[in-house]
Amino acid sequence: MDSPPDDDLCAAVTVLATPDEARRFLRDICTIAELEALSHRLAVARLLDAGGRTYQQIAREVGTSTTTVTRVAHWLRHGEDGYRLVLDRMATRR
Repeated sequence: MDSPPDDDLCAAVTVLATPDEARRFLRDICTIAELEALSHRLAVARLLDAGGRTYQQIAREVGTSTTTVTRVAHWLRHGEDGYRLVLDRMATRR
């Protein structure tokens, strides 16, 4: 059986040791629009996790659509817990 198509990408991310290395890799592998979309999603997840804002407020603050906010909220609650893992680990590093 073949491995999932994202195995190599996931393995590549795990070998990056610093934010600078991650930035360089992401810039090479993503377009500016893709990087912006990914950054918006993480910002939305942080604001949703913090609470106290409506989806419309978050969309305006981040500069994205309410559709994106709704999708991130869904995956934050019902996804693979990837957002939760990252948010929790980033919080402990601050």
